[in-house]
Amino acid sequence: MKKLLMMTVAGLVLCLGAAGQNPGAARATVIRAGTLIDGKSEKPKRDQVIVIRGNVIESVSDASAARIPEGAAVIDLSKATVLPGLIDSHTHIFLQGEDPAQGGYDANILNAPLALRAARATVAARRALEQGFTTLRDVETEGAGYGDIGIKQAIERGYIPGPRLVVSTRAISTTGGYPLEGYAPELDMPKGAQIVDGPVEARKAAREQLDHGADWIKVYMTHRSWVGKNGELVSQPTLTVEELRAIVDETHGWGKKVACHAYSGVGLHRALDGGCDSIEHGLDLDDAAITQMLKQGTWYVPTLSVYYTDWAPADTPDGRRDRLRASAHEVSFKKALKSRVKVVFGTDMGGIPWTEPIAQEFPRMVEFGMPPMDVIQSATSRAAVMLDMEGKIGVIAPGAYADVIAVGGDPLQDIKALASVQFVMKNGQVFQSK
Repeated sequence: MKKLLMMTVAGLVLCLGAAGQNPGAARATVIRAGTLIDGKSEKPKRDQVIVIRGNVIESVSDASAARIPEGAAVIDLSKATVLPGLIDSHTHIFLQGEDPAQGGYDANILNAPLALRAARATVAARRALEQGFTTLRDVETEGAGYGDIGIKQAIERGYIPGPRLVVSTRAISTTGGYPLEGYAPELDMPKGAQIVDGPVEARKAAREQLDHGADWIKVYMTHRSWVGKNGELVSQPTLTVEELRAIVDETHGWGKKVACHAYSGVGLHRALDGGCDSIEHGLDLDDAAITQMLKQGTWYVPTLSVYYTDWAPADTPDGRRDRLRASAHEVSFKKALKSRVKVVFGTDMGGIPWTEPIAQEFPRMVEFGMPPMDVIQSATSRAAVMLDMEGKIGVIAPGAYADVIAVGGDPLQDIKALASVQFVMKNGQVFQSK
């Protein structure tokens, strides 16, 4: 299919101009959807008509019963599969998949001016939107301070194109719990996260980040990992339960949530005992952890694909660790699915270069046993619930923001179809059509 979109130039201008207007006053845009996966229903619907006013979906109905508003611009996607805008709940727009040959992570902080990093972040944001991701939860700037707040504002004010951003600013870890590392002890090196020690400092850091605009607080509950004496994955714990509880108590008091990077072992159990809202990565979830996640309603954002990149040679300690991370993660993901833990789509893009496709995570999830419709909902309606935007994003339904994408194939038959997004609308504004 060479083209999904068929509309007049005047209609396109109308769509672009409608964004941000009062829904009651805006003229209508109509999308004819051949197949609709609305983000919440368990089965797709055929021949649907979506009526949009301004940046909000007004109605969704069968084509046979639909009433087309007079003067509406019509977008013909009758040969396409239409879905809600996708949501990636774990990204880093200020990282670029740091190439060791170019200095790796350290050079990102030591050599790149903040203006350069911000410029690269705008490119990352645009690339995400081009691929149909209309919302990102970006879980820290990796040494770029509150730069994500600026990028978020630039998108909201129309200076640059990009997804809706839910941001975590600086993130929090402890002394000995985050790079930069390995330099002369006399040097006071910058860190990729805000460093705290003790509940008082932990609470203060949360207050600072929330005061400066953080939507979520990101906490590192584990740091480096290695293969233990018995062949198990061992992860260095960071914050104590008391430190995390101070952060969670403060953050929840602001009506916000806490995301916890946690690989395995002591640090992962501290994350759960401290009341985190989401476990990020969760490479090695034991039965006790899964039981506690189910009891507490903890979200799981696994980020599978990133652990299949940049493996060290197999006969080295790092190589053995890399392979164990991947194999343990597969087992954990399958256990989480079987136990019905709440799984949300996340990729760790930034750890993966932004030049690579975000959608590579979808087939990995299907390969490990997640049904395609469940995978789609993990990147739409389920993510919206985690982000406290249920009914507003991740669904094509009356009252939701008009975030709409389309693909040429059927992702329920071949999930890889989501890698070829050919139409993107965000907030009622057409961003891309092929």
